[in-house]
Amino acid sequence: MKARAKDQAHDPARSRPVKRTPLEAAEAARRRMDDPAYRVEVDRRRGRGASANPSGRYEPAQREAFDDGWKMEEELPTLPTEVIVEKPRTIVTRNDSPDILFKKSINPYRGCEHGCSYCFARPTHAYQGLSSGLDFETKIFAKPNAAELLEKELQSSKYQPSPIALGSNTDPYQPVERRFRITRSILEVLSRMNHPVAIVTKSALVTRDIDLLSPMAERQLAKVAISVTTLDPKLARRMEPRAATPAKRLETIRKLTDAGIPVTVLVAPFIPAINDHEIEAILKACAEAGAQEAGYVLLRLPHDLKDLMRDWLVDHYPDKLNHVFTLLQEACGGKDYDANWSTRQSGVGPYAWMLGRRFETTCERLGLNKRNLRLRTDLFRVPPKETGQLSLF
Repeated sequence: MKARAKDQAHDPARSRPVKRTPLEAAEAARRRMDDPAYRVEVDRRRGRGASANPSGRYEPAQREAFDDGWKMEEELPTLPTEVIVEKPRTIVTRNDSPDILFKKSINPYRGCEHGCSYCFARPTHAYQGLSSGLDFETKIFAKPNAAELLEKELQSSKYQPSPIALGSNTDPYQPVERRFRITRSILEVLSRMNHPVAIVTKSALVTRDIDLLSPMAERQLAKVAISVTTLDPKLARRMEPRAATPAKRLETIRKLTDAGIPVTVLVAPFIPAINDHEIEAILKACAEAGAQEAGYVLLRLPHDLKDLMRDWLVDHYPDKLNHVFTLLQEACGGKDYDANWSTRQSGVGPYAWMLGRRFETTCERLGLNKRNLRLRTDLFRVPPKETGQLSLF
């Protein structure tokens, strides 16, 4: 069996959008997963989240299988993680979305080795000419000059301080951070200049930097959000194969809280009929571990993530595929994804309303979100440059 390129421009399924019912989309997903040129064998992708590696949405060709007559099964190696060094010219990204609390963010890495099947950042790999599937979790772009660029930007006379979010797109504490330590170098710059930072992660590696985060938290300059999507280790292994286990994340909340670092639990995403039954249990466990605030997000499926999520369900929960997308479409105004700022994170309709009320009443009962910690910006100071000349005063 071999694979060859196929011109996507002449493929009607790719050249124009087609509105499908959940049942039609489910059948299409099952056909895709039966195609040997589309689906990557389990032994090759062991420990990965995506089931396939489809062509990027900006690519002119896609792969298709054909029989070359040799009837030879190719034995291919397992998929390794490849780290590509990237040297951007700027590191701080500005955000003007009205439904997101931060205005600035830094992503030390593109792609994420955690391999979360639902990750809304997957489609961004298409900008690199890569797939949102297995490429996203096996080809990681690292930015080792991030701290240098950040320091230069903060020293500008025009810079106005406001909290910087770390991990808004991909996890700043994914496994490659152990080797590159880019996130830590960024925190060292922010700590030295008394600049506020908010971190989002599902990794226990964040506890490595307690020595930096704890003193910053004392000055109201740091807080951490830990993403907890399930308490079931089997489900977590399927959804987030290389992220910390649920028990490890609860332990991380305790360690950060004991160090005086404010912790928010982020239950994101809720996947209809998969983990939505755990709302109360997750919030209770995280509150007992020391979390003070909580938030949630409904499953978001921009661009080709819609098909990747269906592929994942075919692999792991084929009997729930139709039900998941029927509920999701109900919450997204009849579509797989609603991109409207006011509703894209929480949804609309009876199902979304029920999720929101369950979340709110549980937070009220557990005493979560009683206060909203605001990070300080008035302490920001740029250390004077070392000129080698003594000051007169």
